[in-house]
Amino acid sequence: MTTSDIGESKGQKVTTLDTLPPNHKGTIIGVSGAGAFKKRILGMGIVAGTEIENVRSAPLGDPVEYKLKGYCLSLRKSEAKLIEICNVTEAD
Repeated sequence: MTTSDIGESKGQKVTTLDTLPPNHKGTIIGVSGAGAFKKRILGMGIVAGTEIENVRSAPLGDPVEYKLKGYCLSLRKSEAKLIEICNVTEAD
C-alpha cells in the first residue's frame, strides 16, 4: 500500500481507493481525473468527506464493490485508483 503524509500534525496517511483491503473503510478526500469521469464519479456521491467501505471483489479481483451513503456500487480498479482516501480502518 502506497501512502504519504498529508499533515505532519494530524499524522493522516493518504492512499488510493484501489488499495483499500476488503472489509476496511476509509474517508474520501479527493477525486483525480477530469471531464466526464470526474462528473460521473461526483454524481454518484463520491465526494470529499464521505466514508466508503470495500465490500468484496469479483472472482478475478476486478471490479470491486464498495458501500457508501447506504448503497453499493462497483468500480474498476483503474477508476478506484483516481480516488484518494485517508483514515483507513477495519469495517464494523
